[in-house]
Amino acid sequence: MQAPFLLGDQSIAPGTRATVDLPIMNLSTHTPVNMPAHVVHGRRDGPVLFVCAALHGDEINGVEIIRRVLQLSALKRMRGTLLAVPIVNVFGFLAQSRYLPDRRDLNRSFPGSEMGSMAGRLANVVLTEFVAKATHGIDLHTGAIHRTNFPQVRADLDDPQTAALAASFGVPVMINAGLREGSLRAAAGEFGIPILVYEAGEALRFDETSIRAGVNGIVRAMRHLGMIAERKATVIKVPPLTIRASRWERAPASGILRAAVELGMQVHRDDRLGAISDPFGENEVEIRSRFDGVVVGRATLPLVHEGDALFHIGLFEGTKVSADALDAFEPDDEYDSGATAEIADEPPIV
Repeated sequence: MQAPFLLGDQSIAPGTRATVDLPIMNLSTHTPVNMPAHVVHGRRDGPVLFVCAALHGDEINGVEIIRRVLQLSALKRMRGTLLAVPIVNVFGFLAQSRYLPDRRDLNRSFPGSEMGSMAGRLANVVLTEFVAKATHGIDLHTGAIHRTNFPQVRADLDDPQTAALAASFGVPVMINAGLREGSLRAAAGEFGIPILVYEAGEALRFDETSIRAGVNGIVRAMRHLGMIAERKATVIKVPPLTIRASRWERAPASGILRAAVELGMQVHRDDRLGAISDPFGENEVEIRSRFDGVVVGRATLPLVHEGDALFHIGLFEGTKVSADALDAFEPDDEYDSGATAEIADEPPIV
């Protein structure tokens, strides 16, 4: 039996769960704003995993992923503690905006300060109440507005512990991503906490494939950490594709984009990615890949200006290996049997 878990001013006893509202500040209307979190505190000792979403307020896939994870009956027998924070950037979420009201990017504002700006105060709450109390972390994201991402994990793959956690997540692509100053991942690194970023789908949209892959990934990560039982686990038969570098193909001209490649497709140097033309079709420019790799992200808005980022290519050589990893990912795959069986009958979002 482990000790009670403290979050804010609330004590959560072993074998129980609770929703805790962490006070942030008041609006100009005198309305208080809280950051809601849910704690599932197991009876037995184990890792403390925090899972958060909507760090960028318009990236909402993760909110639904966390809702589904919290429905799992496997949490009743869980070791350790799960800290679930579905909406970190409350202000951006309400405004359907990536940013805070002062136009700051919360994911460039860590570690923050208790007496700092709005962004700094939010970052400070996340760091002191969640990161500092955790042993591992998963940060859920999507592409930015008018961009979409193929399901992927971004992490420091040069750290063996983080790399093993990333591989356990079970999505087809792992990207070795450096730490950006001011990001949650960089701040967690100062605490020595392995943290993954799961990227899938686009802003302000639910995507059932991305959501299911995210739920499965969190379940597999919890199995890897020994938080939930291994029974009936789905075996990952093909190891994920590891990408060490990526490049954006940008618009060579302004106009209307007609994309020719989908997310997850392999491309080779000089392959046609799409074309840009004016509304009359009198002037047309082809976009061809400068690299061998996999399309891990792309723009969704056909109206483009010269220099806009259009196709995100994960650089990779080795056609057979990459094909196996990508083909093994089934977009309509069922939930991982076992821990997720009880939510498998829930109708998919369409």
